[in-house]
Formats: sequence, C-alpha cells, structure tokens
Amino acid sequence: MEKLNSIIFYNIDKAIRAYRNYAQRQLKAHGFTITIDQWLIIKAILENPGITQNEIGDLVFKDNASVTRIIDLMVKSDYITRQVHPDDRRKTNLNEQIPEKKSSERFRILLKRTGKQL
Repeated sequence: MEKLNSIIFYNIDKAIRAYRNYAQRQLKAHGFTITIDQWLIIKAILENPGITQNEIGDLVFKDNASVTRIIDLMVKSDYITRQVHPDDRRKTNLNEQIPEKKSSERFRILLKRTGKQL
C-alpha cells in the first residue's frame, strides 16, 4: 500500500494547511483578530451585495453548517450584521461592519506580502 506522503492530494492538502497556518500567524502578529475564513466571507459579502449563505459557501468552499457557524461568530464579534430579509423571513441580509475601512486594505496587503514570502 502507498504511503500517505506519496499521494499528491495528501501533499496538496498539507501544503495548503501549512500556508493557511503561516498566514494566520502573520495576521495575528500584525494585530488582526479575524481569521482567514472570516475574511473570505467578508470579501464575499462586499463583492456580492445580497449574496445568500449558500452562495457564500460555494464561493469559499465551505458547507452550509460551517458558513452559518462562522457568520454567527462574526455577528457576535460585530464584524457583520444580519437582518431578516423584508420579503422572505427565511432569508437574511448580511452586511459587513468593519470599524476601520483601512483594516481591509491593510489585511489585503499583508496577505499579498505573506504569499510572496513563501
């Protein structure tokens, strides 16, 4: 039987996890309290007004339960707000609420720099 480290998908996943851990450490070192997954969801909301949680999941490669959990944490942390859709109570409208708009630009620059360091 093949060893795990000889399987390409295992190595790809291992590399992705190593990069995400490195990037998260860099964010923390630069004073950010947001996770990469949370940032991806905020970006999805900013770039796609009116996006649904299902659509967010498709964009960021997360299942619905994970997206719901992340959004719940972000609402509690005041990164986003959630309001009931006026026409359909089963839907919610999500809006980003980052206190400093410059934070998003600093975050983007840091991620870009982190990617170049690898």
